[in-house]
Amino acid sequence: MDIRALIFDMDGTMVDSMPTHAQSWLLLAQRHGIAVDLPDLMRRTTGRTGLECMRVLFGRDMDDAEALGYVHEKESLYRELFAPQFAEIEGFSAFAQAARARGLQIGVGTAGDRHNVAFVYANLKLRPLPAVAVGGDEGLPGKPEPAIFLEVARRLGVAPQHCIVFEDAPLGIEAARRAGMHAVGIGSGHSAEELAGPHVLAYARHFTELTDNKFLETHHVAKL
Repeated sequence: MDIRALIFDMDGTMVDSMPTHAQSWLLLAQRHGIAVDLPDLMRRTTGRTGLECMRVLFGRDMDDAEALGYVHEKESLYRELFAPQFAEIEGFSAFAQAARARGLQIGVGTAGDRHNVAFVYANLKLRPLPAVAVGGDEGLPGKPEPAIFLEVARRLGVAPQHCIVFEDAPLGIEAARRAGMHAVGIGSGHSAEELAGPHVLAYARHFTELTDNKFLETHHVAKL
């Protein structure tokens, strides 16, 4: 297997932020008098861009300027709530550093906006940080469309078939399949069955499990 790059989703994959995102969605809905089925909302929006999510939450079409105002409100709530309890998914930085040491390129493909990427980068243990990060505010369609992952691969200069995507959400796993990439399910919020697919190489609760199982060596992605 000729793997040259690893592409990581951010929320729920690199950082343990999904419970806080759920909390911020609930607070936003309450502020605007919207009754929400939170599990259903998370299922329908995780992996989609902020603009797409706001149209789902409010149940109507709105122009980008209006939607962007709600995105900033919601994401500001998220960062305020998550900052004092910021946590990586177990073993992420060590795993990414080990992959980089073996010659693999590292990229980030997220539905989060540039402000959330900057927030996460400021708090990550990983150094140096991934040089390529494609976010949900760059005008690309959100997952399950493959555009975000394909743009990461393009900027890395790596063909899709030589990439592995690490994802915690079903929409992201599907986006990897549509991109023609391999995938690994990170079970921070979903079961192995929910993150399954013919392109999925492995499922793990966290990155320490992948390290302990010698994922890099087993799948011949080590470039010594």
